[in-house]
Amino acid sequence: MIMNFRSFIDIFKPLGKKQQVQEWRELGVYNAIFTNFGSDIYKSDIVRACIRPLAEFSSKVRCVCSDKRLERILNNRPNMYMNGKDFLYKIRTRLEIYNNAFIYIERDDRGRACGFYPVPYSWFEAIEYQNGLFIKFYFAGQPANPMALSWDNLAVVRKDYNTSDIHGDANLAILSTLELLNTADEGLANSIKATANLRGILKSTKAMLAPEAIKKQHDDFVKDYLNLENKGGIASLDATQEFTPISMDPSTATYEQMKEIRENVYRYFGVNDDIITANVKTEQLENFYRLKIEPFLVALSRELTSKVYAGKASAYDNYITYEADEGQLLTMTQKMELYQKVVLYGGMTRNEWRLKYMGLEPFEGGDKMIMRLDAAPTDAPRDDKETEPAQDPDDTKDGENNDKK
Repeated sequence: MIMNFRSFIDIFKPLGKKQQVQEWRELGVYNAIFTNFGSDIYKSDIVRACIRPLAEFSSKVRCVCSDKRLERILNNRPNMYMNGKDFLYKIRTRLEIYNNAFIYIERDDRGRACGFYPVPYSWFEAIEYQNGLFIKFYFAGQPANPMALSWDNLAVVRKDYNTSDIHGDANLAILSTLELLNTADEGLANSIKATANLRGILKSTKAMLAPEAIKKQHDDFVKDYLNLENKGGIASLDATQEFTPISMDPSTATYEQMKEIRENVYRYFGVNDDIITANVKTEQLENFYRLKIEPFLVALSRELTSKVYAGKASAYDNYITYEADEGQLLTMTQKMELYQKVVLYGGMTRNEWRLKYMGLEPFEGGDKMIMRLDAAPTDAPRDDKETEPAQDPDDTKDGENNDKK
């Protein structure tokens, strides 16, 4: 469905003024107004390095849907701005930054889902309108006014889901570590600048100089030797002046301290140096997928299924599932070992192996199970008759010659 920018804004319809709109109250009288605390954490290079592999791995999966029309939309072009990979990348990135990711489900005149838009909100609040739950979004730097969307048309993926019924808790826990890391970086930069400057005490041997003369000597020395244009690093004095340098040894964080701070950020996001630098072994990659990628895919699949196929459609076997290509987690050597140990012993067909692990098209006859000749069921009848060893023709000829003699 082709849309222009204005129609994208018009997706969010304002609520009628005649109906009463009031603040939504959760259980425990929780105030349902939420802000994006820590939105600047993405400016940190460490945080961005941690989020990037999470988003990249999450965006490489494919969507499998009971409705092939919807499957094509989600895989190819969920909305006018992004393809299927960008769609997943943005959802996962916003989830890691804000611990919440809202997806607006656009529907056509027949009520069928035809578009999926990650909502780029700045902050939001939950309101009650016509006995229903709506989320009112506010946008930073956008010409559009605040926009309210029905909860029924919003798919929500959350992390650290604890305090609120609507959203996950903010990333408050990591903020102090990021501030400490920023302070350590600034301290190192300041120490380098401090040691590069000439510092000391300028003493004049002239007796009883007037304050104006002392100040003039100081200003002239700073002007001539402590400015950025003096690249030689050498200062010259006459016999009436003495300069005593002051050595600067600023204290900075040690390598071990910096490493521990970085490791704390890595642990928070569930990554390590090997994942970030793409120097990961297959076993580590499998564990990373099971612990950090698969839970996200399960949550997104179930949320989209329940929101897209609501009402009567939920009674049928409708589903939206995101699944990874397992072949991405295996090396070529492991794929060949899998063929020899599974395919050749009837564990799967050759076409199944080609499609699942190699990404190749099936071929005629590849759906037939094959079995190695040295493999048989344990209850199969065995031939206990021992076969006589074949005789060498030369030995037979020698025997015949001996008989003739």
